[in-house]
Amino acid sequence: MLGIARLAAVLLLASFALAQTKPDYTCTKSKPCAIGCCGPLDDTGTGVCGGGPEHCGTGCTSNCKWKSECDPGWGMQWSNASTCPLNVCCSPFGFCGTTKDFCLGAIVSKPECGGRSSDAMTIGYYEGWNQQRPCGRMKPSEIPLGYYTHIFYSFALIDPKTFYIAPMDAETASHYDEVSALKAKQPGLQVWIAVGGWAMNDPGPFRTAFSDMAKSTSRQDAFFRSLTAFLFKHNFDGVDLDWEYPVAEDRGGIPEDFTNFVTMLQRLRAHLNASGKKFGLSITLPASYWYLRGFDIVNLEPHLDFFNVMTYDIHGTWDSEVKSIGPYAFAHTNLTEIDLGLELLWRNNINPKRVNLGLGFYGRSFTMKSSSCMKAGCEFTDGAKGGDCTGTAGVLSAAEIVQIIKNGAKVEFDPVAAVKIVTWDNDQWVSWDDAETLKIKQDFANRRCLGGTMVWAIDLDDGTLIDALGSNLGRPKAWVFNETIYHADFGTYSGQNPV
Repeated sequence: MLGIARLAAVLLLASFALAQTKPDYTCTKSKPCAIGCCGPLDDTGTGVCGGGPEHCGTGCTSNCKWKSECDPGWGMQWSNASTCPLNVCCSPFGFCGTTKDFCLGAIVSKPECGGRSSDAMTIGYYEGWNQQRPCGRMKPSEIPLGYYTHIFYSFALIDPKTFYIAPMDAETASHYDEVSALKAKQPGLQVWIAVGGWAMNDPGPFRTAFSDMAKSTSRQDAFFRSLTAFLFKHNFDGVDLDWEYPVAEDRGGIPEDFTNFVTMLQRLRAHLNASGKKFGLSITLPASYWYLRGFDIVNLEPHLDFFNVMTYDIHGTWDSEVKSIGPYAFAHTNLTEIDLGLELLWRNNINPKRVNLGLGFYGRSFTMKSSSCMKAGCEFTDGAKGGDCTGTAGVLSAAEIVQIIKNGAKVEFDPVAAVKIVTWDNDQWVSWDDAETLKIKQDFANRRCLGGTMVWAIDLDDGTLIDALGSNLGRPKAWVFNETIYHADFGTYSGQNPV
């Protein structure tokens, strides 16, 4: 689930486009353009870099076959595409983007509501592998009930040979029934299986499993049969597909994923509907243009119950490798950037009631370059030290951050980003959401008419954040039955059951 949002890529494209307007963005016979064609040379032997017939047509000096990302009106002879993905703006220079430099004053209409729409649904992802941590573990029986309406068990995978649903490992799979049995304690609770995750598309045997399945109906059928059998066997109520990410070459994607994913989901919905039980179906979406452009969200929407938008991981240590951002610490749940990311949905008339806002029960952390510069925007050298329990540099669980604060760390509120910044040990820095900033984000979700919120992840919290989240809801805490649970074999489906 912890997908890396590439908002930086949009900024990079913006810098290219803006560079076209600079009078010193020039070229010569010996100095070609980094971006664009080198237009006709003047009396001094200097040309201007750009696109379209003015620069790439008659008199072009070099790189004359270059084509713009989109067509601002000079014709497809000079452009790779007529329009931009996701209905974003095509700048006068032929680049796609969402800022005023691309859109020339055009305004996106955002949904506005005065009610409490997002109170209806609170999804919590549960990391099935959390029992393998040295500390900070949460057994299924310890999951705090009452406020979550849905628990998404993370993750199952797709076998790259049989295309059956497959467990991450034996230990993770051993808790399926323990989690689904929680429905006996909280009437109305739904438990779904989440399939995929960021790591599934890392280099390795599973990397192309989604793409390979999406382009073959026989492979889809194998997955559908095994999935439905799995849902019945373990008493799950639905499936969330977390494909990170279709089309994206750096994540093992191929161009055909764009249309194949729609076809696959249409067929999956039909298969689930024919199973005899009303199973739910959702997918996760990135909050960045860079990866979201690989999703045909308009044609995916009719086949889904809702989208879960990963409005976290907007920033992290990876920013140091992006020239337009660099090694500067910014909050990974910056609300200003979240609002901009959701505009990509509104540009395509996605129903906000089918959108769940992602909330992070963890923080992205940095080791800062100088103790004299410890605010957002200051330079970092690396990720902060890994936590005792999570053990990964650059990320800390909410439970670990709570303990750091108890030990005397400094806490500051960033009103623009709507986050808390925590600093300690002279050079350690983390951004996260506490009770105050979670409420701000819940209020934002209501203002944007969203259908709910979703949390990554239940087991990263010590109970502090879910209690805070729940106290801000306009619905009462669900009744929870606290006696011992006995669960039976729920398998009634006669299809293939390989798991």
